[in-house]
Amino acid sequence: MPGPEYFSDREIGFLRALVTEEVDFMIVGLAGAALQGAPVVTQGIDLWFRDLTDPGIKRALRKVAGAWVPSIGLNPPMFAGEGVTLFDIVISMHGLGAFEEEIGHALTIRLEGVPVRVLSLERIITSKRATNREKDQLVLPVLEDVQRIIASDSGSGIDGGDDQARSSDSGGR
Repeated sequence: MPGPEYFSDREIGFLRALVTEEVDFMIVGLAGAALQGAPVVTQGIDLWFRDLTDPGIKRALRKVAGAWVPSIGLNPPMFAGEGVTLFDIVISMHGLGAFEEEIGHALTIRLEGVPVRVLSLERIITSKRATNREKDQLVLPVLEDVQRIIASDSGSGIDGGDDQARSSDSGGR
């Protein structure tokens, strides 16, 4: 099962700092799908925050020598710094409700002991369908296959390795 191999110690440190600062966020997009077992590759880790003005975000960034880059024009805000380069800020998710609604569809996965919330695969698929970009269309069959496997495993009483994904504590990237 995928897990911390996606993250360096600094990146785990940033996630840990966000959790310590009690920032409401969740991992979404293909990184979220990969953390649930989808055999996909992504270049970034999308973080969706309840409130981008939460001062805990900037405190967490300072803990890992990261910085907040405000939005300019149509470009959303972003993070800068060695420990946060993989993270992208998501403003909204196409085809989904507000963060407050969607957080109810998140699961908690432990990455090196850090409990992070990850949007459910079902909701990630819903968003990919609504976005309907060519790259989303290409990955949807894979995500749907994984969703069917997860559904059949949960219906059969088979664990499906869920505990392994949630508590994986192996090394960095």
